[in-house]
Amino acid sequence: MRHVQVIADLRTLAPLRDFRKLLAVRLTSQCADGIFQAGLATLFFFSPEHASTATGVATAFAVLLLPFTIVGPWAGVLLDRWRRRQVLLYGNAVRVVLTLAAGVLMIVSGPGPALYVLALVTLSVNRFLLAALSASLPRVVDGPLLLTANSVTPTLGTAAAGVGAGIGFVVGLVLPDGAAHDAGSLVVAALVMAAASALALRLGRDRLGPDERADAAQLRAALGDLARGLAAGARYLVARRTPARALGIMAVHRFLYGVVFVASLLISRNLLSDPADTDAGLATFGTVLGATVVGFALAVVLTPTITPRIGPHAWIVTCLVVAAASQLVLVVTYALPAILVAAAALGLAAQGAKIAVDTIVQRDTDDAFRGRAFALYDVMYNAAFVAAAALAAFTLPDDGYSPALFTALTLGYVAAAVVYGAAARRVPSALPVTT
Repeated sequence: MRHVQVIADLRTLAPLRDFRKLLAVRLTSQCADGIFQAGLATLFFFSPEHASTATGVATAFAVLLLPFTIVGPWAGVLLDRWRRRQVLLYGNAVRVVLTLAAGVLMIVSGPGPALYVLALVTLSVNRFLLAALSASLPRVVDGPLLLTANSVTPTLGTAAAGVGAGIGFVVGLVLPDGAAHDAGSLVVAALVMAAASALALRLGRDRLGPDERADAAQLRAALGDLARGLAAGARYLVARRTPARALGIMAVHRFLYGVVFVASLLISRNLLSDPADTDAGLATFGTVLGATVVGFALAVVLTPTITPRIGPHAWIVTCLVVAAASQLVLVVTYALPAILVAAAALGLAAQGAKIAVDTIVQRDTDDAFRGRAFALYDVMYNAAFVAAAALAAFTLPDDGYSPALFTALTLGYVAAAVVYGAAARRVPSALPVTT
């Protein structure tokens, strides 16, 4: 049976020492990110004075995600020229400094513009680190096991971030009110970030690539020629066809998913809970996210089981159809059981498609362009979510429920499945490119 093969593949991954070391860096880094973001979640989305409307939620997401789209292009140029192990080492060290500085600001002056800037810069560095981790994975895992590695690592990373968020909330509960309460989660996050930085030292300096690096003068020239380099990377991906198609469908998927995410947050807060009781709204939304995590876990099992039989492109189409079905449920009702079923199905579709897209981009992109590929991936991923939040601000009522919009989302997923499936049949594999 195929699930036996999945277990066998996982057992095959475990002896890969450098894979285990890279995974340890990812899990520790993302756990720290979860702790850090735990404090931000309540401030932006579940405090009585913030984000009770569609416009408020959209504004908060724009503030949190727009800087990530700026980081992406720079990340690509650097990840194709800097030692990626050093990026993991120093990037986490920089986050330690920024997070401790944010903690000091919380104690001295409380929330304010300076704190928000530090938070945004810290989150932007985190996106840079995630891009480095994705670009590094093919250097520590052989091709046949790359699909399984892509199934395991992002999902375990998401779980680690969830554990970190839980730690952050627990720290907030056990500490007394006052300065210690405000800064406690940030100090714990900084300690875990320091651990991630130290774990990166277990990998060899050159183990994660890239094979060719630039000296200081070449690097300055590359940064000065950023736009041309990204354009060359985009042209390469388009010429390869399969990576460009995969990135495009992931952006569409992320856009539609973002609208659903904003709607779910508002429904949890304003329809399924008393709008004045922010703790109840947070608990309800946490339940919805828990159902989504169940879908993520199903994707980890089903993707490496089904994809070898039908191929990653057909699996992406299947995921889009599952996503369409999840939205069709919400056209009829916003009852909590229906929302939980839809969230689990959409989680399966989103994570399953992402695993397949990651594998296609890594498999069909030369190492010299892989950093730029994942940088463009990052830009498109976050820009699509910000665009979705903007659409939600104009189309969703403040309670989050609109049958007409959920109908449109259903049709959008169906259209995406049809278009991507047709394109995959016309050009089923990557084309050779002279670079």
